[in-house]
Amino acid sequence: MKSNHLVILLCCVALFACTSTKKDKEAAMESKASLTENVTTDMVVLSPAQLKSANIISGIIEKKEMHKIIKVSGVIDVPPSNIVSISIPLGGYLKKTSLIPGTLVKKGAVLATLEDPAYIQLQEDYLTSKSKLAYLEADFNRQKTLSETKATSDKLYQLAKSEFESQKYMVKALSEKLKLIGLNPLTLNENNISRAVDFYAPISGYVTKVNVNIGKYVSPTDVLFEIVDPSDLHLRLTVFENDASNLKIGNNVTFYINNNSTEKHKATIIVFTPNINENRSTDVYCHLNSTVKNLYPGTFANAEIELSNAKVNAIPEEAIVKWENKPHVFLKVANDSYKLVPVQTGLTTNGFIEIITPLGNQEVVTKNAYTLMMKLKNSTEE
Repeated sequence: MKSNHLVILLCCVALFACTSTKKDKEAAMESKASLTENVTTDMVVLSPAQLKSANIISGIIEKKEMHKIIKVSGVIDVPPSNIVSISIPLGGYLKKTSLIPGTLVKKGAVLATLEDPAYIQLQEDYLTSKSKLAYLEADFNRQKTLSETKATSDKLYQLAKSEFESQKYMVKALSEKLKLIGLNPLTLNENNISRAVDFYAPISGYVTKVNVNIGKYVSPTDVLFEIVDPSDLHLRLTVFENDASNLKIGNNVTFYINNNSTEKHKATIIVFTPNINENRSTDVYCHLNSTVKNLYPGTFANAEIELSNAKVNAIPEEAIVKWENKPHVFLKVANDSYKLVPVQTGLTTNGFIEIITPLGNQEVVTKNAYTLMMKLKNSTEE
């Protein structure tokens, strides 16, 4: 009976021992797997022999001058000299016009005909003053001759001179007023006095605004029409302050309009506002390098500006390795340890690539980075 109990006891002890050994092995394997996963997913540790044969070279990120590209937006615009607002200096009643928005007019074409009694009065004043000027000029010459021979007093001579010069000023002023309303004072006489005057287009272009109708009285401050000359279009872009300091006159620009994003056009920066406005941006004006058909002022555009010689953080291209099809670099943690980190890249110029991700002053493996990559993959597979 005692022997049976002893056999049962020994079996229990053996079973307990086997179970404990199995659990210890499983725990050890899990611990090892966990350690391997934590270490080998982004860290590489080299032995002295591996470190010597790998010839790993590292260094800090450098500042390089590159052709950086920034994406901005803007509108197609025209310079102020190509936009004309038409108003009438002396006012009057609109007698005739055939303009509607969209009408193409040539420089010198009649835009409208206005009439007003003030036009008649101005012409009358000019002709009267001009006639009086002829009389005063003759009187002045007569008094001058008499004064030279002492046949008259100096006072009469000075009075004739003053009246003559005053009349000259008046005639000149009235002459300029006639020119303001489009009348030629040299051809004006008593036979061609008119109550109506024509107003002509100062530039060629398209009528964009018509603010009057027949019979309406317009004052000198009213804008009757607006004409835009689209022959000298330019691109006005909005650039935010972070990139504004890198702008230079002559930078190349590629742009496209929203309704045709596949057709790219070229432009060049000609001037930019050296001031940051309340929106933390500045306006950049670009000249179109070639004529673009069916392009109208006010059209929205997207553009890319090439910022020549912009200083950016850069490393040699061979420092970049691909992990899960994404760019990574190895950072030097210790003399024999390196950590794999993802980065965002930018421009590539002369064997260097821009690093947008901030890495501070940490050393980056710049040569034989793929040796570390192979070591990392092997460790992960094990």
